[in-house]
Amino acid sequence: MRVPMTVADFLERAELGFASDPGVVDEPDQPGAPVPESTYGRFAERVAVVGHNSARLLELLFAVPMSGRICVPVNFRLSPDEVAYVVEQSGASVLLVDAELDGALSRVKARHRFVLGEQTDNELMRFGVTPRPWSEPDEDATATINYTSGTTARPKGVQLTHRNIWVNALTFGLHTRLWERDVYLHTLPMFHCNGWGMPYAAAGLGVKQVVLRKVDGAEILRRVDRHGVTLMCGAPAVWKSVLDAAASWQGEIPGRDRVRLVCAGAPPPSALIQRVEEELGWEFTQIYGLTETSPLLTFNRTRPADAALPAEERARKLSRAGLPALGVRLRVSATGEVLARSNVVLDGYWDKPEETQAALEGGWFHTGDGGSIDADDGHLTISDRKKDVIITGGENVSSIEVEDVIFRHPGVAEVAVIGVPDDKWGETVKALVVPVEGAAVTEAEIIAHCKQRLAGYKAPTSVEFRDAIPRTATGKVQKFRLREPYWSGRERKVN
Repeated sequence: MRVPMTVADFLERAELGFASDPGVVDEPDQPGAPVPESTYGRFAERVAVVGHNSARLLELLFAVPMSGRICVPVNFRLSPDEVAYVVEQSGASVLLVDAELDGALSRVKARHRFVLGEQTDNELMRFGVTPRPWSEPDEDATATINYTSGTTARPKGVQLTHRNIWVNALTFGLHTRLWERDVYLHTLPMFHCNGWGMPYAAAGLGVKQVVLRKVDGAEILRRVDRHGVTLMCGAPAVWKSVLDAAASWQGEIPGRDRVRLVCAGAPPPSALIQRVEEELGWEFTQIYGLTETSPLLTFNRTRPADAALPAEERARKLSRAGLPALGVRLRVSATGEVLARSNVVLDGYWDKPEETQAALEGGWFHTGDGGSIDADDGHLTISDRKKDVIITGGENVSSIEVEDVIFRHPGVAEVAVIGVPDDKWGETVKALVVPVEGAAVTEAEIIAHCKQRLAGYKAPTSVEFRDAIPRTATGKVQKFRLREPYWSGRERKVN
């Protein structure tokens, strides 16, 4: 027997087994009136909307694919021109806009355009009306198109099928030990690869989901305390904000020995991992993946055999991407690129057949990331974006390795390492550093700190101090943008 695996499976089970249980707690502070706290029975009746993290967006991730249509969650931090490109390139006929974004996106049009709020709840969502069922459910049909943040040019639309989403949700729930008594806090933008697929896994097990509209370290601690949160996902910058807030938190840190967090988006410094486990008392786990892989490819949690290791050594091991998730096959190409095969790999890039063929060449998905696989325990370590590796004097330097060392300096709050042109060496290592507030750290001090811990050629030759490191909505540093000013006017962007 073959029964199509579709997004509907998760919500149907939630409605069947947990109809009267708390399902979704909406963000209370938002321009449109929040959705009242919903049970899973009530949640299953609703139609969805798009915008910042909200119960309406969460509903959109279910309602649209369940009807056989395609959902296109859009990054709310994109410029109006970028949003217009996504709407046009995807061929979207309906555009649902968060009330806070309506003015800024007034020029972005579609055949049908709605501003989210009570009006759309009443006129568009049509409570009490049984939706027309999907006539021929197909697990290979496109469920969502998720646009990548773009590394060099326009973003590409990643087609994820119902099967992709189903398998990812199943393996994510398995590896995070998700169960009915968990409480999940949405610290991750839901537009980002459908909240990494966690909304589906959580609904399928009747897990209470608490919506957080905007990331704020102190507010995360308050929600953990108020709702008994046990599980969260996010980029390293999210956990850094929590650590900063914890420094002035009055009383015991909430969630100690209860909270499990999942980190991805950028390789976290091992010092940050150690601080999370020691200062917050939260369990740190790391995954690696991409929008194109739904996204879960690897999972890394401290193994029982490593529990007795010194904290610094445990953190170092946790800074690796991890072991392939169930059903994932990984290998590293002759050029050092990480390749993947799995049921979570995208169906293709929307309306870009040539780029799809290149990404799936040879029957493997080409991640664009450089890495290595440990021969002893099979764990993957990401060294850098393949195109971001710094080659100085013929030697390859992983910017991630240098960043990890610099971040351990007590005067450093944030750091990004890039390659800049040099007439003698081709490229040299440059560190962009955000100092800790009030710290008096110097360029010479940072360079000396690195030379004591790294091979000489890996140490920065220059350090530039900044007020902030620009990041995407998902916490990623787009290094190609940081490099642009230094390579401007040059025909080649490597030397």
